[in-house]
Amino acid sequence: SASAHDPALFIHLSPRGRTLLLLYVDDMVITGDDPEYIAFVKARLSEQFLMSDLGPLRYFLGIEVSSTDDGFFISQEKYIQDLLARAALSDERTVETPMELNVHLCATDGDPLPDPTRYRHLVGSLVYLAVTRPDISYPVHILSQFVSAPTSVHYSHLLRVLQYLRGTISHRLFFPSSSSLQLQAYADATWASDPSDRRSLSAYCVFLGGSLIAWKTKKQIAVSRSSAEAELRAMALLTAEVTWLRWLLQDFGVSVTTPTMLLSDSTGAISIARDPVKHELTKHIGVDAFYVRAAVQDQVVALQYVPSELQLADFLTKAQTRAQHGFYLSKLSVVPPP
Repeated sequence: SASAHDPALFIHLSPRGRTLLLLYVDDMVITGDDPEYIAFVKARLSEQFLMSDLGPLRYFLGIEVSSTDDGFFISQEKYIQDLLARAALSDERTVETPMELNVHLCATDGDPLPDPTRYRHLVGSLVYLAVTRPDISYPVHILSQFVSAPTSVHYSHLLRVLQYLRGTISHRLFFPSSSSLQLQAYADATWASDPSDRRSLSAYCVFLGGSLIAWKTKKQIAVSRSSAEAELRAMALLTAEVTWLRWLLQDFGVSVTTPTMLLSDSTGAISIARDPVKHELTKHIGVDAFYVRAAVQDQVVALQYVPSELQLADFLTKAQTRAQHGFYLSKLSVVPPP
């Protein structure tokens, strides 16, 4: 039967166990703890369709999967190689961070590119690469805003991301096998960070035990009047993602009985989400405030303060120094191959 929470996920339950089938057009992954039924499904599908059984999961939709006794690694090394070949960079330089500090790009920076096709193609490829590389999430978000009319300045920052990827081509996400099955989530925002419209930036990252499983960098749709408002909107965005992930885990057979810890470094946003009395201060953001407050009351999430230096979602909201960049890579388990 199809999952109610992901139309590409199909689930079968039997006394022997659970079988999961994930489908994307004509590619599928089948897994579970019922090997007899997995074999049965593959046999029946082969009778109806021309199929190839590629064995244990190694490569899926451009994503490479490898495993050791310690856990799983996912990467897109071959995808990066192909991307760099298409980009045809004129030198072999590498950089240690994907974006310079304190850069605020505008649509009017530099001269318009005579042919923006190349820029659009490369940025589009980076968007898909960010599926396994959270370390480029922020610069790709920024560069994506200029695909309609890119300039020479935007293109130079795009080349820096490619130079960074050349130096970190083998980096991959690590999912430790010893990880617990408890969700933990971080929400952060950068207030009025876009100089062109003063809209804020939301970011979040979600861990399953020690494994990073979801992250996002997204510009907010409205201007926030304070940093607490911006942080509250980021918390609401994350609360929706956590709610969906909890449903998905239940589809996987994982028991989700305790609230998911949602960590924020904004005491103001936490206070607004917890206190229904602050009506005059928050009536213009009432939907987000009520949504987070309801999730707390329903024990979907539990709000907790985290110091800014330990706010891992901060990595997705701004450029970092080399030392900070290395710290966040280790915390997010973006590592070189073993």
